[in-house]
Amino acid sequence: MASVFENFQPLAAIATTPTGAQILQPLCQTTGATLWVPNSLSTLEQVAVYKGSLKDHIASLWPNHRALVFCLAAGAVVRLIAPLLTDKSSDPAVVVVDQGGGFVISLCSGHQGGADQLTRLIASQLDSRPILTGAAADLGLPGVDVLGIPFGWYRGEGDWTRVSAVVARGEIVQVIQEAGSTLWQAHLRDGHPFYLGFPEDSATTESESISPKARIWISATHQQFSPESDLPNVQWYPRVLWVGIGCERGTSKQLIEMGIRQTCERYGLSENAIAGIATIDLKADEVGIVQLCQERHWPLRTFPAEVLRSVTVPNPSDVVAAEVGTPSVAEAAALYSAKELKVGGFNLQATNLQPLLVPKQIVKSANQVGAVTVAIAKSPVEYTGRIGKLLLVGIGPGNLDQITPAAKTAISSADAVIGYSLYINLIATLRRPGQIIEALPITQETQRAKRAIELAEWGLTVAVVSSGDCGIYGMAGLVLEELRSRGWDGKTPQVQVFPGITALQAAASRVGAPLMHDFCA
Repeated sequence: MASVFENFQPLAAIATTPTGAQILQPLCQTTGATLWVPNSLSTLEQVAVYKGSLKDHIASLWPNHRALVFCLAAGAVVRLIAPLLTDKSSDPAVVVVDQGGGFVISLCSGHQGGADQLTRLIASQLDSRPILTGAAADLGLPGVDVLGIPFGWYRGEGDWTRVSAVVARGEIVQVIQEAGSTLWQAHLRDGHPFYLGFPEDSATTESESISPKARIWISATHQQFSPESDLPNVQWYPRVLWVGIGCERGTSKQLIEMGIRQTCERYGLSENAIAGIATIDLKADEVGIVQLCQERHWPLRTFPAEVLRSVTVPNPSDVVAAEVGTPSVAEAAALYSAKELKVGGFNLQATNLQPLLVPKQIVKSANQVGAVTVAIAKSPVEYTGRIGKLLLVGIGPGNLDQITPAAKTAISSADAVIGYSLYINLIATLRRPGQIIEALPITQETQRAKRAIELAEWGLTVAVVSSGDCGIYGMAGLVLEELRSRGWDGKTPQVQVFPGITALQAAASRVGAPLMHDFCA
């Protein structure tokens, strides 16, 4: 269960009364959080004791924790954290649990800090009511400032506050998406305020009357926003650009970095949209490339010469072919990486190469050692940079009261929920805005398993729901069998099973007929 809360680590919990500590202790055991208490509660087990004032202790926790959970009066928490608040993009999530354990309140950093999501998860664990005061949650919509997080998008420039306010008022927000997955669009609620595309591209009378009040760009291209504009804009950058690199041995990291930056600027592309670096396997140990990838957290893909030689490029070189065995390194590596992904519902064949966005550019500098060749290709599928998870969940015999807290938490934490349509309907109140919900009819169990694995291999957290216990005539066996057939290494994607109450157990309980005498089912 701790893995469900890993995005909020390090996580600290604070209680100042025995009742508060009693409420938070089981939660800390589940989440892996440290429970901080004053010296007066030092006799309690599995707690950490803070010295001095609570105000000073919170100040010491603030800069190095991703989330703080209080069992304290909300007003007191507001006074404690007020001097520490800086910016919603950097402040930790702050959640308050009331002294009765009946309510969990998202107090601070609801979207970008994840407090809204943490509130839902904690409420599921405590069987409490989540209190979310943000407009997006009330409207049943994903927050515009967290929209791309499941897909690994980079949140870029713009007036996020004004755009969020437009959504809160229910006014029209234009979405221009030029890159990245459109799965999020397919799972918006009916009557959402997003207009997808350009009104002028539609010939209908209705579209001609549309007047957006804000705009969201989803693109690899860097947009220039005027601060004086009456129309607030924001931008997400899906990581779809694969940068092919060729270089002389010993080329410095600084020159490679400069070559990428200059090339992106020349072609209006954003470095925030870079998925990773690709090159020939002979360069796998090139110090400048390796250092740059480590610093920028870019994956490095390398390919043998025979693979790159099979890629048709616009600018082959006989000199390069004689040197490394392929007429192209930068262009071929970029193109091959851009088509290599085969996940998330996309099926890209080896011949389905996208055209180069940027043909090879040779960059040198009088002040730097070596020379670098840069080429850029755009993938139809973004690189998420995340390790996917498969949460195999048993939802019990049908009543929400008979779903375990752990199972509820798993469903709430998932980016996508997949299951038989009846089961999806049964857990409707556990779902949250922005989730990808895919309901498949009965007899399509194998398709459900394959789809869940595709999304998890892409980097999403996917809950696969079954009635009863997922490991007894449920989806767990099918998913694990499908993983084995694909050569699963047991690590990626991660798999966690959440057992449920079976119909047999529920029926035995209802009729008062315990299963006895070494009964096995």
